[in-house]
Amino acid sequence: MMQSVDVAIIGGGMVGLTLAAALADTELRVAVIEGQLPEPELADLPDVRVSALSRASERILRRVGAWDGIAARRMTPYSQMQVWEQDSFACIDFDATRLSQPDLGHIVENRTIQLSLLDRVKQLSNVTLLAPERCHNIAFGETEAWLSLDSGKSLTAKLVVGADGANSWLRNQMSIPLTHWDYGHSAIVANIRCSEPHNHTARQVFCPEGPLAFLPLHEPDLCSIVWSVSPERAQQLCAMSDEEFNKALTVAFDSKLGLCQVEGERQAFPLKMRYARDFVRDRIALVGDAAHTIHPLAGQGVNLGLLDAASLAQELKSLWLSEQDIGKRVHLRQYERWRKTEAAKMITAMQAFRDLFAGSNPAKKLVRDIGMMFANHAPGVKDEFMRRALGLSGSLPELAKHK
Repeated sequence: MMQSVDVAIIGGGMVGLTLAAALADTELRVAVIEGQLPEPELADLPDVRVSALSRASERILRRVGAWDGIAARRMTPYSQMQVWEQDSFACIDFDATRLSQPDLGHIVENRTIQLSLLDRVKQLSNVTLLAPERCHNIAFGETEAWLSLDSGKSLTAKLVVGADGANSWLRNQMSIPLTHWDYGHSAIVANIRCSEPHNHTARQVFCPEGPLAFLPLHEPDLCSIVWSVSPERAQQLCAMSDEEFNKALTVAFDSKLGLCQVEGERQAFPLKMRYARDFVRDRIALVGDAAHTIHPLAGQGVNLGLLDAASLAQELKSLWLSEQDIGKRVHLRQYERWRKTEAAKMITAMQAFRDLFAGSNPAKKLVRDIGMMFANHAPGVKDEFMRRALGLSGSLPELAKHK
């Protein structure tokens, strides 16, 4: 049986589902194809994969109808941020009240975001969720693409969107080249119980071996960490006993929150930069990690992906209302130029931060310390940095703008 839709989204994660939900108020017929649905019940201990949602992402998720589901499950606002370098006199502090904001963002488990979006998408009459399903093959005609699924089902679509992650099936099927490099780091993620309360403050220390972030969770003494170290060091840390790991972590974090104690599992995953040569082709568009991946040191990966989804939805609505073919590459070039520019800016900024804080050369360290002190006290510098991180400035889609 052949099903015909206007937009087929491969990938029912946070970005793919946001795109589907953003098309709710249109006549576009949408299908979401997802290989594995998340477990619906959250455990008492949070998942180790979390995201720091910016104000722009919050606005997008509110406007597509998913924020109430997130709030009803579990999320943690943070109102302050502290950044410093290990064994240094310099630090920089950010405070929401300085920008007249209620907070600087929210720490949310990825599964919570996905579940809340699933709840919303299941309510939409113009969206069909095909799950668990996996794509088997794709072929193209002049006005549509044909997708065959492992189950034997088939569908046609005017546009196929790859929202299927860093190892995108669609991107690989289309042989879209990647600009990429290995950061030479792995990120360790885990839940950490601290002897002192986090006070809804996000903290990050730059160590010689890589940045370490403590993100506040819903309990006053519980944090989620993202610790970037060499792959060899990550392997060592994951193989340690809890007691050895706790000691190493407490020392790396300068004992800022007292004794650190790991709770539950530790996971490590390699960090790579990826940037697709093409974000669009005829009948094809890429969003989120399928189009780009960046270093997690500023926590902007998911935010960048949600902005992709909102931007593509905006372009598709405009094309549909003007009765233009939503799958033609020439019509999707505005989306590509827009999002490639924003992704390139973020990749460049993350690489510059990483290079700046790499190594322990005394002269370079002194320059870093002076720079951090200047940024902390110079009028406007710190505020503009936070405005961009929050999504209060820059080239934003309508769903992310303040209204």
